[in-house]
Amino acid sequence: MDGGTLLAVRGLVVSFQRDRDGPVSRALRGVDLSVEASEIHGLVGESGCGKTVTSTAIIGLLPAPPARIEAGSIVFEGRDLLGLSAEERRKVRGRQIAMVFQEPARYLNPSLRVGAQITEMLRLHLRMGRQEAEARAAELAGLVGLGGARRVLQTYPHELSGGMKQRAMIAMAISCNPRLLIADEPTTALDVTLQLQILRLIVRLREAFRMGILFISHDLRLVRTVADRVTVMYAGRAVETTSARDLYRGALHPYTRLLLASIPAAQKRGTRLKVIPGRVPDAQAIPAGCAFHPRCPLAEDRCRVDMPESREHAPGHAASCHFVGKPWPD
Repeated sequence: MDGGTLLAVRGLVVSFQRDRDGPVSRALRGVDLSVEASEIHGLVGESGCGKTVTSTAIIGLLPAPPARIEAGSIVFEGRDLLGLSAEERRKVRGRQIAMVFQEPARYLNPSLRVGAQITEMLRLHLRMGRQEAEARAAELAGLVGLGGARRVLQTYPHELSGGMKQRAMIAMAISCNPRLLIADEPTTALDVTLQLQILRLIVRLREAFRMGILFISHDLRLVRTVADRVTVMYAGRAVETTSARDLYRGALHPYTRLLLASIPAAQKRGTRLKVIPGRVPDAQAIPAGCAFHPRCPLAEDRCRVDMPESREHAPGHAASCHFVGKPWPD
């Protein structure tokens, strides 16, 4: 890694309120997260924990209303993005921070050829002429593995397979050489072979463009393949952050430990897979104290009242739990 913090999210609180007098849902409850220059940072957690809300807040695509940022900061290359005007945020989005979405078919314009959608980014943000933009689009298509690049650029999104759609979206995202790429579940709905190809492509692009990548997934196995560091989220908060190596060798938070124990593996063949009882709480009904306590085998009375603060228990390894490392009960 080149060193230096590229993105620092601190104390981010995001709420949703559908109706003026309706209930308030706090999807994020003080999220802390950082991405270093040229690193791949994995953001992991079950569906509903706040991963996608975090990413859309960073890139400035939260629907407001009903979303509202109540507190916190999102500092990118020294500037708090929350203090920028809407026009200034638009200039950052796509040019300096880009995003790859989990369902590319929803975000590719079905009425425009793939090449036109890539050249539009180049002409808008980099002010390229048409011929230069078309030549660069062909280069990008080849770079992301769209075979027969010039032919593919003449197709419409519905003519492409799922994997090719995702590659086309990645080509659009990297077209302006962003400093930060957010990849939100980029391998969803792809088969195992295509997943591996997309993961290898992401690693290759990090090395080629020297960009920081926030890689979002619910699958710890995928994150282990690509990430340098990992943050685990639960109920709108980051509960553990450390290097990928230390997370898999010695997770500290009970939620992380249970997630790791539930991963299928060849050596577990013939045994019953472990599951985490219960489910992620609804954002309107987060329990008091530690939000994980209703599902945690280590929970005691203190956990039901006191929300644990995040503390660094080893260099670069932070977790928010009153009983870090405590053995499981018999």
